[in-house]
Amino acid sequence: MAKPAQGAKYRGSIRDFPDFDPNQDAEALYTAMKGFGSDKEAILELITSRSNRQRQEICQSYKSLYGKDLIADLKYELTGKFERLIVGLMRPLAYCDAKEIKDAISGIGTDEKCLIEILASRTNEQMHQLVAAYKDAYERDLEADIIGDTSGHFQKMLVVLLQGTREEDDVVSEDLVQQDVQELYEAGELKWGTDEAQFIYILGNRSKQHLRLVFDEYLKTTGKPIEASIRGELSGDFEKLMLAVVKCIRSTSEYFAERLFKAMKGLGTRDNTLIRIMVSRSELDMLDIREIFRTKYAKSLYSMIKNDTSGEYKKALLKLCGGDDDAAGQFFPEAAQVAYQMWELSAVARVELKGTVCPANDFNPDADAKALRKAMKGLGTDEDAIIDIITHRSNAQRQQIRQTFKSHFGRDLMADLKSELSGDLQRLILGLMMPPAHYDAKQLKKAMEGAGTDEKALIEILATRTNAEIQAINEAYKEDYHKSLEDALSSDTSGHFKRILISLATGNREEGGEDQDKAREDAKEIADTSSGDKTSLETRFMTILCTRSYPHLRRVFQEFIKMTNYDVEHTIKKEMSGDVKDAFVAIVQSVKNKPLFFADKLYKSMKGAGTDEKTLTRIMVSRSEIDLFNIRREFIEKYDKSLHQAIEGDTSGDFMKALLAICGGED
Repeated sequence: MAKPAQGAKYRGSIRDFPDFDPNQDAEALYTAMKGFGSDKEAILELITSRSNRQRQEICQSYKSLYGKDLIADLKYELTGKFERLIVGLMRPLAYCDAKEIKDAISGIGTDEKCLIEILASRTNEQMHQLVAAYKDAYERDLEADIIGDTSGHFQKMLVVLLQGTREEDDVVSEDLVQQDVQELYEAGELKWGTDEAQFIYILGNRSKQHLRLVFDEYLKTTGKPIEASIRGELSGDFEKLMLAVVKCIRSTSEYFAERLFKAMKGLGTRDNTLIRIMVSRSELDMLDIREIFRTKYAKSLYSMIKNDTSGEYKKALLKLCGGDDDAAGQFFPEAAQVAYQMWELSAVARVELKGTVCPANDFNPDADAKALRKAMKGLGTDEDAIIDIITHRSNAQRQQIRQTFKSHFGRDLMADLKSELSGDLQRLILGLMMPPAHYDAKQLKKAMEGAGTDEKALIEILATRTNAEIQAINEAYKEDYHKSLEDALSSDTSGHFKRILISLATGNREEGGEDQDKAREDAKEIADTSSGDKTSLETRFMTILCTRSYPHLRRVFQEFIKMTNYDVEHTIKKEMSGDVKDAFVAIVQSVKNKPLFFADKLYKSMKGAGTDEKTLTRIMVSRSEIDLFNIRREFIEKYDKSLHQAIEGDTSGDFMKALLAICGGED
């Protein structure tokens, strides 16, 4: 069993089994595999209840008693994912890592994600043990095999990590911290091109404590987190590797919590990743991973495994997990502190919001108006020319083109575009041509007209717009439809949901900073669910979530976690339902990370059978000049594929071309 550092608390979920008898366990396993069929329940119960050290003793006893190899017998008797999991548990960790890496670089293609996960996360000692185990198991040199199967800066960083020579001194030199910050800045942001060697040297060799201070100072110096610079300066597998290294420097347990979540979310399960992490972390930091998982994703690791797997495979994984953090009495007091630290980090990171559509250089509205007229004149329409012009001009420039078009040709550009285009492309192009407030007003109008109401569209717009944007929408709505937005909402919605929307539609959210004392009071106000009065609870949430400033609400959410050991989202989902729940969750997610909120909406609009073109169009149009670049970053971070790839795989024709132009690039 892995030993914790001196004075540190053991954070694994698997411990040494008391009154351990390796001969007795070997006999029990032999009996379970004897005769026709095998007793899988007995096998999983025994193996998941023993530490790795004890399992090695069982292997030795099994060979002594029966002259047979226990791992070979288990492979013969078991099958599929359950077999891979049990056999993985029977190997020493270093040999388990060696097998994973051998599989990752064998055959056609390379599993870069596996290489990144293992080599970015292991300590110096674990790295040395891995190299030795690989040599022993395969009579090959691991470094030579890595070099033979990878290339470029990705290969160089893997080789550096493989040396296991990261500094381990906890005494940090402030001068060296400042020097490294400057060298990273000069190697990336201040340089034409990127000096990858500096990134490799500093991130591959400095101690974790030193690098955490470097990251803090880098943010203060440059105004952006180191992750943003890595994404901007590096690319491909090298970029993914460096981001993984940074995550592991910040928190190895959080890195693995994210990997586990991604392994199980969406359609299908990445079982190899799930098995590898559950096996390798069960005696190291599984309790920390569980805590972070619950606070970050508002659900327990146990419950996600339970819902995403089946059979003996599921039972064995749940044993390794070690407990359900959503069950009564299972809460960790440390979880609140972990969540609080995560919030503190997010509060410090002030990432600059960037759109993907910028004003065109050398803009000539006269030339653009003539080009658009030519594209629509005569037989047929030149959609490519229309897409190229409109997706590469800012909204303000498009308004100038509209005016110039009318002055030159006495025609309404919007009417001509509507006549010449059709379907999804028409809706997208016309949306881009409208001023943002008028576009939002139209989307709200469409959400409320006809039979039924599109509550999701109402929530998405009203829960995410700033006061200035909301006020502009109100004016546009009145101007275009001769009715106030508040009256329209009152006529089309009801109950607490109506009250929430009307409150948001006033655009009177406070705009100051946080108030520590008031934040504690607000957190206490919404944390009290004991009365069982749902109406009162919804009113309290509305008063706070719809009126307090974003910085203040972030502090409220932190205080809420400290008081309840729960994320506020979890409580909303547990205590509320329907449109009220959806509205409050949208507000909370927008406050926490608005680009991530929109990345999630975009992903859902394109996953599964069919595409929600309305949502896709609405977000791509409305965020193109605000934060679509940030949304792209959140999308690839969470879903392991770029927004560009998702659009390419889920749309087609001219609609796809226009969306990709707005998207602005492949991450």
